[in-house]
Amino acid sequence: MSGIKSGIKKFLQHQASSGIILMIATVLALICQNTFLSHFYNEFLRTPFSVSFGEYGLNKPLILWVNDGLMAVFFFLIGLELKREVIEGELRDPAQIGLPIIGAVGGVILPAIIFWMFTKDDSFALRGWAIPTATDIAFALGILSLLGSRVPTSLKVFLMTLAIIDDLCAIVIIALFYTSKLSLASLLISGSCLVVLFALNRLGVKSKIAFLVVGLILWVSVLKSGVHATIAGVVAAFFIPLSFKDEPNHSMLKNIEHDLHGWVAFAILPIFAFVNAGVSLKGIDIEHILSPVPLGTILGLFIGKQIGVFGFSYMAIKFGFSGLPDKATYKQLYGVAILCGVGFTMSLFVNGLAYHDSDAFAHTDKLAILLGSFISGIIGYIMLRFTTSANTNNND
Repeated sequence: MSGIKSGIKKFLQHQASSGIILMIATVLALICQNTFLSHFYNEFLRTPFSVSFGEYGLNKPLILWVNDGLMAVFFFLIGLELKREVIEGELRDPAQIGLPIIGAVGGVILPAIIFWMFTKDDSFALRGWAIPTATDIAFALGILSLLGSRVPTSLKVFLMTLAIIDDLCAIVIIALFYTSKLSLASLLISGSCLVVLFALNRLGVKSKIAFLVVGLILWVSVLKSGVHATIAGVVAAFFIPLSFKDEPNHSMLKNIEHDLHGWVAFAILPIFAFVNAGVSLKGIDIEHILSPVPLGTILGLFIGKQIGVFGFSYMAIKFGFSGLPDKATYKQLYGVAILCGVGFTMSLFVNGLAYHDSDAFAHTDKLAILLGSFISGIIGYIMLRFTTSANTNNND
């Protein structure tokens, strides 16, 4: 049990540090976009990069290499965490995951309904219904860590588990609702890659290079298929062996997960934030912010998330489906529910899929994500700060 708590503690500390780096990257992006650096910043994002092999090749601007390539690595890490948690972690025990699952479902449904209420008369705007359904685990846990021992460990585990389930919901949403016209040939190649990955897993192959090569082919084929390339990262992760029969103490999955955590937390996510959070504030006024998409996003993140997560969790507890997290109060649970409105990274990612990074809303769609996340983070912190005691014991 002490080993599990130690692992959770390290994970939380990692995410807290990542949240600070993400904030710095966001501020730098805003500065670049709203100063004399704007031209250089946008030209940098449009810089084309090509990779070719014979007559086959990929030619994309930098921002798409980040969103389709680096973010596939991020989703690969999510896939590894999901597999490990399901097999031997928090998601293995139904008693532990009941409340986070119910809370996560509420945190998807209510924000989507609020967004729909504001955009139902505009089919293009309605494409962004999933934007306020996301939770940024790095930022949310980073804010929670600022409270130290004031917050019971059980609530930190609740938020961590809910955020992981939330990521799984995002993966399903991306696969089902943000897939373009499909290429049968590319899908067949993708399917063949999955068969090979399955064979490598069942044969007990211990070569990371073998999985990497097949994974890269899978990523390219999925990218060309019309399904978003990040899905390849998640699917590939499920085939990485957690353990081997002849070497039960050797885990390829855990080794890769450990190696990737630092790169994702301190490089990939900050780079993503830097290239996507550069919102131009020129000409934006309160009227623009109160238009359907920005307003639906802000209220979805701040109001929808907290009501959805807390409301569904409260009903689950009252009807006996689950219990209140150990040593936590309803006020503390409500504070954590507010923190779930920090969508940031995942919301920006879904925003790009929904609107294809168009300027249809004069950047107010991205600005709304930043505002909704900021408000949720500040209010959530204040709520927890004044409803928790510095003497909370987290060591039990």
